[in-house]
Amino acid sequence: MPPRDYPLEPLWLPFTANRQFKAAPRILVSARDMHFTTEDGRKVLDGTAGLWCVNAGHCRPRIVEAIRRQAETLDYSPLFQMGHPGEFRAAALVAQLAPEGLDHVFFSNSGSEAVDTALKIALAYHRARGEGHRNVLVGRDRGYHGVGFGGISVGGIPATRKAFGSMLPRVDHLTHTHDLAHTAFSRGQPAWGAHLADELETRIIARHDATNIAAVIVEPVAGSTGVLVPPQGYLERLRAICDRHDLLLIFDEVITGFGRTGRAFAAQTFSVAPDLITFAKGVTSGTVPLAGVVVRREIHDTIVNSAPPDSIEFFHGYTYSGHPLATAAAEATLAVYHEEALFERARELAPYFEDAVHALKGVGPVIDVRNYGLMAGIELEPLPGKPGARGYAVFLKCYERGVMVRVTGDIVALSPPLIISKGQIDELVGTLGTAVREAATPARA
Repeated sequence: MPPRDYPLEPLWLPFTANRQFKAAPRILVSARDMHFTTEDGRKVLDGTAGLWCVNAGHCRPRIVEAIRRQAETLDYSPLFQMGHPGEFRAAALVAQLAPEGLDHVFFSNSGSEAVDTALKIALAYHRARGEGHRNVLVGRDRGYHGVGFGGISVGGIPATRKAFGSMLPRVDHLTHTHDLAHTAFSRGQPAWGAHLADELETRIIARHDATNIAAVIVEPVAGSTGVLVPPQGYLERLRAICDRHDLLLIFDEVITGFGRTGRAFAAQTFSVAPDLITFAKGVTSGTVPLAGVVVRREIHDTIVNSAPPDSIEFFHGYTYSGHPLATAAAEATLAVYHEEALFERARELAPYFEDAVHALKGVGPVIDVRNYGLMAGIELEPLPGKPGARGYAVFLKCYERGVMVRVTGDIVALSPPLIISKGQIDELVGTLGTAVREAATPARA
């Protein structure tokens, strides 16, 4: 391994145990298709599509060339009161993929920004229609919606907000749908749990009154908290309740968008159309940060047409909204998805992937396996008094054997690029199974 020509200490890594990492760093220096290469020259199979984002695989030539060509032509364009062709083309392509009626796109740079943007759009919409008192936002326990103050307020992960004091003041949360007593080892959507959606009406609307609620935001499949798949009928009930009480329904598809469930968006997979969809990650296959919100036409038109003529209608945006390099990457990535039929490939591989991950049932400390599309969560029994220790041990053992997985506490998440082969699925799950067996007892963890 060549000596490092950079110091480790100045960098503060995100969502990382920094002291632990810097004592034994894991450094990636290159990538291609399904594999990373480490600084000591080892190949590591990417079982997580980076961070749920590299859906088309790494360093795809068409995407790389599009970014290079754009950097040589127009590196940056002012995006307030100005535009460039790429952002309009990219917006049209995203809108074409979205459910019918969601046909306007507001660009941001990250999933966190997309969520905060969607929440602000919801509030602005109700204000524009003369119902500004609708300002309660409803999220869900164990939901992850990024790290902006809006996202962590509607999110339901205590660790992301416990250090930061007060969040947005008018927020409530649905109960999550994860219950091993009723749903353990479900294949696809669990049969139990649709009734949990009724809490929106029986508890939250009863508490706040529907006339004060702006929007409900959920992940169709909750990814970051361990792949929590919606029960059969659950999303349909949420949609019906929102329709009954004139609430906006937001799907956070930062993870599920662009093929992860076998369609462009999980909204289409589950045949439930929300009013707004947040997206990020897979839109550029992780190459250049780009995110945004796809908005139902009525919402866009209400906000825009309620403003005085010749005035800014929505006081929101970012310096890099619709950045030229990012939209060039998006155009090329969406072309790759289409030309290689990667969404269809994900649908075709999903049954094989499901069988592979469910073969882990009965392996050592595995207490649940759940899956949908090309995503799976394998839950491990925690070591007594050491939550997360077993999951982290499995993560390290997989990495040492040339496979990248992701862990959330004692849940191992898999979300490979859509280009994965059946042989690579076998390698991914087989390596994970070996690591889990080795972590089966406290003495080996």
